[in-house]
Amino acid sequence: MSIDIGRPWARFQDIGSREAAGFVTLTNKGQEADRLVKATSDIAEKTEIWGIKVVGAVARMHPCENGLNLPVDMAVELKPRGYHLFFQGLRKPLIRGQKIPVTLHFAKAAPHAIELEVEAEGLIGKDTLGQP
Repeated sequence: MSIDIGRPWARFQDIGSREAAGFVTLTNKGQEADRLVKATSDIAEKTEIWGIKVVGAVARMHPCENGLNLPVDMAVELKPRGYHLFFQGLRKPLIRGQKIPVTLHFAKAAPHAIELEVEAEGLIGKDTLGQP
């Protein structure tokens, strides 16, 4: 199985936060569907795959206990206000420009060790689309 990894990054958060989110685009280049089943990192006590469901003005986060489907030859983007890696219990604050080691574990493909670069938080939602 072959999984292409695109643009791994994490959000810069305020110094007092013990949580952070990580993002990456995954494209399954294999012959059959796969699944991201977990992520591990030493930067936090717990690393999970989470999703956000937005209904009107309310957004609710929830863990993806069964992982995240990766259909063949389709990009799945982990992004703000969507699927993401959720780091809970950070061992120390993240610093802009820092590289965070993370290992992605799949149901079929071999584990992938990646580095997320910590970036500024940026805009969320319709602001990212340039809408008023």
